[in-house]
Amino acid sequence: MRKMTALAVAAAVALSACGSDDSEDDASEATDAPAEDDASGDDSGDAGDDASEATDAPAEGDDGEMAEGEDITLWLAGTDTPEVALTYLTDTYAANTGGELSIEQIGWGDLIPSLTASLPDSSSTPDVFETGNTQTATFTAVGAYSDLTPYYEEMGGDSLLQGFVEAGSVGDEVYSLPYYFGSRFAWYRKDLYEAAGVAEPTTLQEFTDVNATLKESGSGAYIPGQDWRSGIAWIFANGGDLATYDGGEWTAALSTPESIAGMEMWQELFTTASVAGPTDTDATAYQAINDDFLPDTAVGTTLAPNWAYWSLGDISENDEGEAVATWNPDTFGAYALPGVDGGVAPVFAGGSNIGISAASEKQESALELMKIIFSDEYQTLLAENGLGPANTDFGSVYVESAADPAIAEISLETAAAAKLTPAAPGWTSVEEQQLLEQYFQAVAEGGDVASLAAEYDDQINAVING
Repeated sequence: MRKMTALAVAAAVALSACGSDDSEDDASEATDAPAEDDASGDDSGDAGDDASEATDAPAEGDDGEMAEGEDITLWLAGTDTPEVALTYLTDTYAANTGGELSIEQIGWGDLIPSLTASLPDSSSTPDVFETGNTQTATFTAVGAYSDLTPYYEEMGGDSLLQGFVEAGSVGDEVYSLPYYFGSRFAWYRKDLYEAAGVAEPTTLQEFTDVNATLKESGSGAYIPGQDWRSGIAWIFANGGDLATYDGGEWTAALSTPESIAGMEMWQELFTTASVAGPTDTDATAYQAINDDFLPDTAVGTTLAPNWAYWSLGDISENDEGEAVATWNPDTFGAYALPGVDGGVAPVFAGGSNIGISAASEKQESALELMKIIFSDEYQTLLAENGLGPANTDFGSVYVESAADPAIAEISLETAAAAKLTPAAPGWTSVEEQQLLEQYFQAVAEGGDVASLAAEYDDQINAVING
């Protein structure tokens, strides 16, 4: 078995972007709200093939029982997992095994350096760890996870969010599973729509037309020029992709006719409807439709993850003098971004995956924890506490428990249609170099889409295969 080395991990993931974008981090910290296909596995590069050789499935004891009384460690990203869920994990693990579960919550900004330093060494590795979904493919490619394939059906099987399963898979082998999801959709001001005489759009072109009308009437949409996480929905909706896998390697796909058509639609949206600038990011888009977000312009529409709910609404001061938002359904609303011909556009989903460290010397105990995490009881607990459950069978619990069931329904609807970034070993390098931010900004500034697509395809191809 080939050992995963610190050099391999560092080369692949050092300085990479978090699986959650900046706006997700900020929203999560500010509100204590959660932090974004078939599982075909055909999309796997040579590095992924190496990973499948380098990791084995955790084996249960000969009598079918795991080793009892072992103390293990779980690393979770950020503070998104609610306290009641943390308590359930520690108590249930102790009851099932007699061992102690230690849980460390690693900030998103510290997650990659911490994992890079700790994963290769059995003396320092967490036994089970969480990663953002855009980081997952890289960790899989370097052999960081143990093989979960024999336990896939037991842990949810095809009821799990398949885009996330694909991100954690190599071929037919599954190495990590979805922990929770976040999906993007449109948030809007009902009062501004009514004043402009427009309604919720039913196609992607209507989305542009509606927001162009808003801008003509004195408001508009907040579409940041660098917000590729929202913008790639236009590529996906037109049948394009960020990259494709064929003949043993990944190839950037921004230059395909479908991807170009999508970006030309997005360019029209930005030019005719956006009140954001080309260099603006998505860092505060989740607050954009609140009063006085922009000093001189009202914002009628923004695109943001589902947890924007906790940052949108009527602004008031709490007892500590802090500004807080209270959702007002008479003024604020939401809808799924529509597709080219109607329905729901395939938006980018945020969120995370979770798996067992290949370097852990406590594989059976780590497997027991994974079974607890994917149990009906724990999935119900996540859903009841506002985290989009990895297992879609618990979607009804998520909706029924939500502060606003209508918003939760939209969240589930968009998550079901969502796509993730390519499961390529070098994708974290694409994000680290901010190639998509640069591409979208250049398009927002009015550049020729076909020429820019070819330019950035070349830059992506230089790093995407690791």
